[in-house]
Amino acid sequence: MTTLRGKAELFHSLHTAGEPLVLANAWDVASARLVEEAGAKAVATTSAGVAWSLGAPDGDRLNRDRAIDLVARIATAVNVPVTADIESGFASKPEGVAETVRGVIEAGGIGVNIEDALHGGSSPLRPVQEQCDRLAAARQAAETAGIPLYINARIDVYLRAVGAPEERLEATVERAAAYLAAGASGVFVPGVLDPATVSALAEAVKAPLNILAGPGAPTVAELAGLGVARVSVGSAIAEAAYTVVRRATQELFASGTYKTLEGALEYGRLNAVLGG
Repeated sequence: MTTLRGKAELFHSLHTAGEPLVLANAWDVASARLVEEAGAKAVATTSAGVAWSLGAPDGDRLNRDRAIDLVARIATAVNVPVTADIESGFASKPEGVAETVRGVIEAGGIGVNIEDALHGGSSPLRPVQEQCDRLAAARQAAETAGIPLYINARIDVYLRAVGAPEERLEATVERAAAYLAAGASGVFVPGVLDPATVSALAEAVKAPLNILAGPGAPTVAELAGLGVARVSVGSAIAEAAYTVVRRATQELFASGTYKTLEGALEYGRLNAVLGG
């Protein structure tokens, strides 16, 4: 059986500019098993999907222990590497981020996403040095555990529309350089779809670049051609799943019909995915 360290090293190797790692983000064991079965090289969680499935809103509102427990259940259920979206670290201080990282590693995770968004604060983003301190704490916790954790530093300049549009590229690149120096392994820039901007980021960021894709985004092949090393879809698949819940329920109550449920995976098929 592959060791946790081996999975971490494999996960690092899967980030190649021009041949991106494609991640279909999961939010529970069943979705993770389906993702793995489809041929995924790794499983990534979506913080939003995980929070919603556990009855909490996204945005640093989920209890850390519950989030880590979910990581453990997914990591136990699949054979591929598991990377966890831990929002901003489920902690207000760097030492708390380190504790979260230790928990993720103990749960069987080999990677984390850590965002620089500041939910409920006076600013949309954390100050650069503050975020660097948090990333450094995460890296130190991983080194102490003996695991080459893949730390995906998420930069929310574009997602939160921080600053003038013409200043966002430079601001993102500056944050990326600081975060990499603090111990990040790669850089995640959600909110960018324009090919010219993606290409500029891939050239300027001296580490694997992760782009958030979905409807309206360039295809995986197009993103590969722009130099992207990782493509993920975030909460999009979970959103689609919950959309089916809403549509099917509305149809059931409005017309008493079941067309939305046509084409669904059969009971036995899903049960088999979980070993039934």
